[in-house]
Amino acid sequence: MPWWLAGGLLGVKGSRGEGPGGAAAEVQGGTRQGPASHGRWQQEKIQSRVLLLTTCAAGIGGTFQFGYNLSIINAPTLPIQEFINETWSLRTGRPLSDHLVLFVWSLIVSLYPLGGLFGALLAGPLAVLLGRKKSLLVNNVFVVAAATLFGFSRRAGSFEMIVLGRLLMGVSAGLSMNVQPMYLGESAPKELRGAVAMTPAIFTALGIVIGQVVGLRELLGDPGAWPLLLASCLVPGLLQLASLPLLPESPRYLLIDRGDTEACLAALQRLRGTADVAGELAELEEERVACQGQRARRPWELFQDHGLRRQVTSLVVLGSAVELCGNDSVYAYASSVFRAAGIPEGKVQYAVLGTGSCELLAACLSSSFSWMPYLAMSCIFAFVLSFGIGPGDSVSETPHCPTCPVWNFYKCPSCLSNVSSSASVSVSADAYTGRP
Repeated sequence: MPWWLAGGLLGVKGSRGEGPGGAAAEVQGGTRQGPASHGRWQQEKIQSRVLLLTTCAAGIGGTFQFGYNLSIINAPTLPIQEFINETWSLRTGRPLSDHLVLFVWSLIVSLYPLGGLFGALLAGPLAVLLGRKKSLLVNNVFVVAAATLFGFSRRAGSFEMIVLGRLLMGVSAGLSMNVQPMYLGESAPKELRGAVAMTPAIFTALGIVIGQVVGLRELLGDPGAWPLLLASCLVPGLLQLASLPLLPESPRYLLIDRGDTEACLAALQRLRGTADVAGELAELEEERVACQGQRARRPWELFQDHGLRRQVTSLVVLGSAVELCGNDSVYAYASSVFRAAGIPEGKVQYAVLGTGSCELLAACLSSSFSWMPYLAMSCIFAFVLSFGIGPGDSVSETPHCPTCPVWNFYKCPSCLSNVSSSASVSVSADAYTGRP
């Protein structure tokens, strides 16, 4: 039950004065508990406001930025490929072949997750050295540098600037995706940590949808506006730079990593909206005593600890499943897939928008209804079934011609002219596909 609803129900019960004593107890109970209830309501209001601002400030430059840059590269696919070919033609006097253009484009797309790997490796040491909040702020250096490269790439006639910019944005995404949950989890009170832990996924889905919306032709999706479209990643970074410095640092970092009790106390009081934080401060003190003399463990050392092996294994399996499921590749190549599926060019951008909207809807509803896991399983089964009916069936039944670039062997004019009967075509096709 949400805390605001629970608080309202408790207030109703207190005002009724349930129990022996009747109307007199009701009046006395209401008089006695009125100011205390009002003070508690004010405290929860302040706490919720500060926590909401902290969540939004960290998320807008964190996982929102990750989702935004994941989807925004999809809209300018064809214009950037044309720019790559034109740039190479001006340099060498001859155009690139189609497969080399596709290779450079794939490099632009794939350097984003590669940069994320580097950023993830930087996240831990940087979060301890600078703190959670300062790490998120310093992370925007990569965003500013990448936006500058994107914005001036066409004027400089260099597609290499796009490649480098995507790598820098990947480093930014990898760093923020690790530091943001750490910062929010250490700033939220115990009763709200579960809800706060859901916000990175929501901000990711929101960033994907906003990136797809900004990429519409009516906004920045015009073929000539792709440098501005890519450089628009600067806007979330500036919003974070303007808002996050006004909010407190992680209390756990201030006490355990820096040993600053006064700063930890001030941060707790701002986050909780009350001066009475002695209990939470005592818990942090106990954790600091328990952590003294211990060093950060290496990944292989975590597997050697029998008490942590099962949890670490679960995280590795779940994380690998998320990354290897191919979901992110959908956002990078959705336009190409929908074009190949025969969707009219003018409708492709709206079909792409539907993919991000589905993830945003699922992220918002996943923690609200108990039947969402069953819906997720049904969607997985439907995906496998649709693949078997569609692409899987077409690949096995209409093989690529071994002598010409026609996908359907049976519709190839040159192959039909070289055989004497339809039976020969059937035999040749069966031999090509390996069917008996």
